Amino acid sequence: MGNKNSSKVDSTILTPKAIQMLKANTHFSEEQIREWHAGFIRDCPTGHLTKDRFISVYEQFYPGGKAKEFCKYAFATFDRDNNGTIDFTEFMLAIAMTQSGDLDERLALAFDMYDYNNTGTIDTTELTKVISAMYDLTGETNRKGDHDPKHRAEEIIRICDVTGNKKLTKEEFIAGCKNDPIIRRLLVPNV
Repeated sequence: MGNKNSSKVDSTILTPKAIQMLKANTHFSEEQIREWHAGFIRDCPTGHLTKDRFISVYEQFYPGGKAKEFCKYAFATFDRDNNGTIDFTEFMLAIAMTQSGDLDERLALAFDMYDYNNTGTIDTTELTKVISAMYDLTGETNRKGDHDPKHRAEEIIRICDVTGNKKLTKEEFIAGCKNDPIIRRLLVPNV
């Protein structure tokens, strides 16, 4: 009898409950959260960041690269409820993780992005695709020899795969990245 849309939450409104949750799960203050929210709503008046808008933002940060493939993986990782958009909470959790999370958290997030088929492991094919997407993003054109994405993926898995199954678990990935600065710099830049 009542309006069935009455239970929907207005995604443009930052509620006290959302602020408390974000303060508890990020390193941001209430003032910073409110500032981020104002900017998010200015850029995304509906309260939702679409994949196309996400790509265009990345293209601004990497003008010499091609952001589309990389953004496919990143967007899927940040769209935690898989509804095809990123809301403010998902956005803030992603920002917090990529900017100020500790090394293990950031490496775990990177693993989740690279494990785009959600099997709990990363194989050579997945890693090759992500490395190619990272090259596209940064404008890297040298893809021969040691820079070949498949060669890089095979080398990373060879170094990090302690079980010998030619796949990396999250634990192997994190340990391998932490113990090898070259791998860490390639797979998790800005850490």
